[in-house]
Amino acid sequence: MLSQLRPAIVMVALFTLLLGVAYPFAVTGVAQVAFPSQADGSLIRDAQGNVVGSALIGQPFAEARYLHPRPSAAGDGYDASASSGSNLGPLNTDLAERIQTDADAIRAETGATVVPADAVTTSASGLDPHISPAYARLQAARVAQARGVDVKAVQQVIDANTEGALLGFIGQPRVNVLLTNRALDARFPAAT
Repeated sequence: MLSQLRPAIVMVALFTLLLGVAYPFAVTGVAQVAFPSQADGSLIRDAQGNVVGSALIGQPFAEARYLHPRPSAAGDGYDASASSGSNLGPLNTDLAERIQTDADAIRAETGATVVPADAVTTSASGLDPHISPAYARLQAARVAQARGVDVKAVQQVIDANTEGALLGFIGQPRVNVLLTNRALDARFPAAT
């Protein structure tokens, strides 16, 4: 029995060291060397070096001078520890009412007849840091008015922060809300 048990114990110990210790350390080391910012969470820092967020995780912006993100179903909103969608199906009346209420509020604020889907729907994780260029442009007039600047200037900041499809064909163009709001603060510092 011992002759059969010893090889099993040795193999468990060997694979634990190899796959549970050596491999994770190697992957972490390569990531830190090749992609240090991404390996550390794509953290965004202010001028004093304080972390203000991550380029990969959305956060709430409610002030009129900022672009607003898409709605979040994660906890009380943008709670990374409760990342998830609402799990409400397309025929759920609560979901339909919330979408209709949000769309009506956006139409009343902007005068738009068409509201981009991402303005009223949550992402699967509830933490999406991006919005569509159409939703960002829809908010430009409110941001410009709150900052006391020309809407074309705000639109230039939005356009400069619009990312194209990955490799030119994967995904859709998108605007990172945190990075664009920081660019707005940098371009129009008196309004902050």
